[in-house]
Amino acid sequence: MKVSAKLKSLRMPNRKVKLVADLIKGMDIKDALNQLDSTVKKTSPFMITLLNSAVANGEHNFGIDKDNMYIFDVVVKEGITLKRWMPKAYGRATPIRRRSSHIEIVIEERVEGKNRKTKEQLEKEKKDRLDARKKLEKESVEKQEKEEKDTAKVTEKTDLKPKDGKAESKASDKGWAKKMFNRKAGM
Repeated sequence: MKVSAKLKSLRMPNRKVKLVADLIKGMDIKDALNQLDSTVKKTSPFMITLLNSAVANGEHNFGIDKDNMYIFDVVVKEGITLKRWMPKAYGRATPIRRRSSHIEIVIEERVEGKNRKTKEQLEKEKKDRLDARKKLEKESVEKQEKEEKDTAKVTEKTDLKPKDGKAESKASDKGWAKKMFNRKAGM
């Protein structure tokens, strides 16, 4: 079974992306991730993210085992080109083309159906994930309510008087110019 993930409008030229894409074609997932980690190119982190996304699609949507996957194909296409101009001497302008690329990673199983999860197992895992998410949300809401109650208690207990109450009261009795003068003079 083939599973894919796409990345559109990556702001790098497709000829530079193809250099990294050709390195990992036909590799197992673990080997490809190791290869991308050790490759010193700007494209590598984006390819790692895209490869992890494709693997997650295969595991969560179709129950494919990660150890049974390999990279079937990496398709790199030319994306949009932004056209800009650079001023040059004698009032001339030269064009600048800022290219982008579209990437699609297609992964497939080495042995068809090996260690694949059944639909019942997938449904059970999905239900467990949803229950865990609801539990975390409930705990965070309870924690937030508790913090709000604690802050309300603290504000009720403390008086909101400034530390230097006499200077504040003197300055508030006078006009704004006196407040400014008192602040600068340190009175």
